Amino acid sequence: MAGFRAATPDQAAFLAELVDAGKLIATRVPGIYGRSGAFEDVATAVAALVTAAAAPETPERMAFPPVLPRHDLESVGYLKSFPHLAGSIFGFDGGEADAAEQYERASRHHPWDEHQAMTDLVLTPAACYPVYPAIAARGPLPAGGITVDAGSAYVFRHEPSGDPARMQMFHQREIVRIGEPEVVASWRDTWRDRAVELLGSLQLAVSLDLATDPFFGRSGRMLAASQREQALKFEVVVDIAGPEPTAVASFNYHQDHFASVYGIELADGSEAHTACLGFGLERITLALFRTHGLDASAWPAAVRERLW
Repeated sequence: MAGFRAATPDQAAFLAELVDAGKLIATRVPGIYGRSGAFEDVATAVAALVTAAAAPETPERMAFPPVLPRHDLESVGYLKSFPHLAGSIFGFDGGEADAAEQYERASRHHPWDEHQAMTDLVLTPAACYPVYPAIAARGPLPAGGITVDAGSAYVFRHEPSGDPARMQMFHQREIVRIGEPEVVASWRDTWRDRAVELLGSLQLAVSLDLATDPFFGRSGRMLAASQREQALKFEVVVDIAGPEPTAVASFNYHQDHFASVYGIELADGSEAHTACLGFGLERITLALFRTHGLDASAWPAAVRERLW
């Protein structure tokens, strides 16, 4: 499989343990899993912790489907930075004879893309992406900006792997801040520290790392170096199945990137800045199972009390 990242022995063993215990439900495609009720109970409880932590900010709630207008993905430059992660949606584009040929090929599991054409939709790669055009459409922001709770949205990254913590479709519990540069930067830093405390309260051995996005190619290496130099991205990491600690939450300061694409203005007409935070619900759930065992009823009382 093109782009497939093989699992380490520890990752393969942990995945087998999760599947055997019924926590994850395997499919034919690496990185695409069903989840049991027990798994979803933990993920839902983690999401609720984030909701409670954000409640004093009274964010505006928005919810979007896991698809994005293709125009938006093109506009923000995603295909320049992350062409290897994008997922496009295609649909049938032909007549009756084409449909019959397509079915015949598909029934033999042969490629059947000949009569498919790109639609106006792509799979959403980050839960914050639909927020920016929605806010821009309202006109200038109120003084102090706005905080948006984008909920626990499904996102897609085309990176098939045998590592159970590297799923192709997963939930980001995302909150977005849009406003004055100093306000947005302070908010990102506050949440960065808050997340370490929140996840540490679940008795996970977390740490905070300066990080970069997985930019593509030679120009991507320069972007990553600039991102690190400016400290625009931090991650909370924890050991799940190695060999390196796995990011379970990220905190990104975009400066004026999204505001310049969509024309998001402050009350005084100047350009807004944006930042987002994302908690990977599946990864946090996996970290909890890995740390405390697969039977949540036997977890430490303090952890269970924090979640439920």
